[in-house]
Amino acid sequence: MPCIVGISAFYHDSACCLLRDGRLVAAAQEERFSRIKHDPSLPLQAFEWCLQEAGLRADEIDSVAYYERPGAKLERQLAMDLPAFPPFHPDRLLQLDPRAVKDSIANRLGYTGPVECIGHHLSHAASSFYFSGFEEAALFNADAVGEWATTTYGKGNADGCTLFEQVNFPHSLGLLYSAITSYLGFRVNNSEYKVMGLAPYGEPRFMGVFEQLLQDGQDGQFQLDPAFFNFSGRGKMYTPALVDLFGIPAREQESEITGDHKNIARSLQLALEEMLVKKVRYLHKKTALPHLCMAGGVALNCVANSRISREAGFERVFIQPAAGDAGGCLGAAAVAHHRLTGECPRLNMSGTKLGPSIVKEDAVRLLNLSSENYTSYVEDEAGLLNAVSDKLTEGKIIGWCQAKMEFGPRALGARSILADPSVPGMQEKVNKLIKRREAFRPFAPAVLAEHAEDYFEMDKASPYMLFTFQVKPGVSLPAITHVDGSARVQTVSKQDDPRFYGLLQALRAKGRAPVLLNTSFNMRKEPIVCTAEDAVICFIRTGLDVLVLGDVIIERDQVPVSWLKWWE
Repeated sequence: MPCIVGISAFYHDSACCLLRDGRLVAAAQEERFSRIKHDPSLPLQAFEWCLQEAGLRADEIDSVAYYERPGAKLERQLAMDLPAFPPFHPDRLLQLDPRAVKDSIANRLGYTGPVECIGHHLSHAASSFYFSGFEEAALFNADAVGEWATTTYGKGNADGCTLFEQVNFPHSLGLLYSAITSYLGFRVNNSEYKVMGLAPYGEPRFMGVFEQLLQDGQDGQFQLDPAFFNFSGRGKMYTPALVDLFGIPAREQESEITGDHKNIARSLQLALEEMLVKKVRYLHKKTALPHLCMAGGVALNCVANSRISREAGFERVFIQPAAGDAGGCLGAAAVAHHRLTGECPRLNMSGTKLGPSIVKEDAVRLLNLSSENYTSYVEDEAGLLNAVSDKLTEGKIIGWCQAKMEFGPRALGARSILADPSVPGMQEKVNKLIKRREAFRPFAPAVLAEHAEDYFEMDKASPYMLFTFQVKPGVSLPAITHVDGSARVQTVSKQDDPRFYGLLQALRAKGRAPVLLNTSFNMRKEPIVCTAEDAVICFIRTGLDVLVLGDVIIERDQVPVSWLKWWE
């Protein structure tokens, strides 16, 4: 059976994965190693780590699969970009050279074997279908843009993934959302989720505007009015006509968020949801299949996902947890495996824990180098979970760094900041002292899977935080309850993560709800921590009370003064 490397790179969120003998061995994003958030560069460090994890050399790889077709992408880039750059600069031409991907893989990764370039939306579709466990499913993908496609419709079965309809650039739900994200003063390809979080604070008073910006079309089609957008890659993503249409100035970054801004966010979110539900209903009618697989950056909009799950007609919906471009490497590798072997891969996400591991020896070694002030629970997991649950019930905020790092944008119990969501003021404390982010942004809960229905109005598992559910009436969990009464729930099973499951059980044994505020272990504008060193540095720089690093615990008052002075 072959060894196949999948790569996504050169736009944002570059990543690498490795399939060996039809099994997903490793996957990681380059940003976790480089410490550059959304790092777009060739994932050299992620590639080296994947090989190390599999015990392979570059010359033992049978194929590298890249997540898009550079030649087809160049066609669009030429149409939208180069004509505005006379005289053509040689560096600009080199950047657009479709041979540059294969050349970079050969020259920088040291791999000179076959490289297969998979279509961008086919990579998205495969990244969901081959990991879904479904024998057959409808496929829906939506993002900013691949080569030309922005939304695609298809079917997946034992013969692979087939896409039968697409919406082409510049008509894009992802680009619409990004353009309004920019208009609202947030960073594109970074802060779209902030707009989703802001939306419940507003009213849909600008729906008339969005009906002009976005029009429905026949079957799976829709159109954006080009008079209001600039998708050339130069300057703002919107034209002065959009400012005139809204009748209010675009918001400057970090400035006050007004009622109008909240209303625009709410209207945008509702317009997206309505179009998505219409188009996925069309797909259901077209395919008559009971299961749906979704991918692409738009599939990370958990509020829209929830409406699709409830209203589009499918019995089950699966969304690959790294649904954006990072996850494209998974789909590319899976397609290459299917083509090379003729066998349809049935792959498992393993709860997304696919990255570098924190092992107990690393944690103890690191702390022994710098401090004797820690408590070790090596070979005593019950003692560790009891001690950590005690600190949570005392209102302490915990940096929790365990085992293998997650793949994708969500912290799911391996690189997490944890707190008791029932403690008054906890959301504000975590936001202000630790995450240092906007106060309107909600936090997500992690809950024991078998007790999720006691606290949330839900009837299915949600292990990847990709759906929202209403908090049940009478349940008081203010730190994870959004202004509209919803929460982006992660259900935790013993099979997916025994230690995180055990911590939630320990809380329940103490008479607390088996629910934790769970947010990513990082500071604002930085990637999630990867190594033990990353975790210690983030712990020192933030207001975290406790760091749990593998089997050891260090508390804030045990931190050596020299550590604190170093980061003053």
